[in-house]
Amino acid sequence: MNINLKSKLGRISLNNPVLVAAGTFGFGEEYTALINLNKLGGIITKTVTLEPRKGNPPPRLTETPAGLLNAIGLENPGIDVFLKEKLPFLSQFEAALIVNIAGEKEEDYLTLAERLNEKERIDALEINISCPNVKEKGLIFGTDPGRTFLLVKKLREVTNIPLIIKLTPNVTDISEIAQAAQEAGAEALSLINTVLGMSIDVETRRPKLGNITGGLSGPAIRPIAVRMVRDTFQKVSLPIIGMGGITCSEDALEFILTGASAVAVGTANFIDPSTALRIVEGIKEYMQRKGIENFEDLIGWLENSV
Repeated sequence: MNINLKSKLGRISLNNPVLVAAGTFGFGEEYTALINLNKLGGIITKTVTLEPRKGNPPPRLTETPAGLLNAIGLENPGIDVFLKEKLPFLSQFEAALIVNIAGEKEEDYLTLAERLNEKERIDALEINISCPNVKEKGLIFGTDPGRTFLLVKKLREVTNIPLIIKLTPNVTDISEIAQAAQEAGAEALSLINTVLGMSIDVETRRPKLGNITGGLSGPAIRPIAVRMVRDTFQKVSLPIIGMGGITCSEDALEFILTGASAVAVGTANFIDPSTALRIVEGIKEYMQRKGIENFEDLIGWLENSV
């Protein structure tokens, strides 16, 4: 049986449905000695901002039961260094290239989109309106459907690059934000970002993170993420990149069967850099075992059978 793993996110074509998530893969350099980046479906870069960011004060990471709390604070070298050093490096690989961007205010997002619009190799922009680890007001767009709509609409006017909107789980109804993004011109959605959390050192009676709170990722949040993908799939027609605690092909298939057109591996990259490639093979083996030739036949299969 010839297995076709290709998938589409609007205008974005993927050789397979497994990507690496923003913030867990840097800009790829550290991983080239460990895995073949050409075998990934796509690479979502670490968040890029207009100016360089040092991030939050340490400690910035702490483990929790079945999870990881982080408060990195979007540390990155800024758009100038990204364009000069990081983009040329990333451009050599076959995997789809998705650049994650964030801003402190609306104008920052628009400026970033305009500058990246000039670069042919970029397949999509992932618009980070959902990071819980920074204090600036720019990242609260993701909790307000009206602000989400206005930002995405303006972004659509300044760039032709496909827009993927990354949604926060820290809202009452994530599907409302998804619908606003769709109406404004988004072509795909990423969900979920990390869940806001906190951990305490009871001996010192202090928070374990210098930022006090942080974003929880890892297997602990997967059931939340799967449920939110299902809720969103039922309300919008946009393709979805599902993420949140994926460590194996079975985890990935939960997202796919509930409506995700692709998945992104995050925290698991820190444990085993080959996780994404193992998941690609696991999905292929599952399809062979089930007699399914085309990956896209799996998407939302749960919804079609209940």
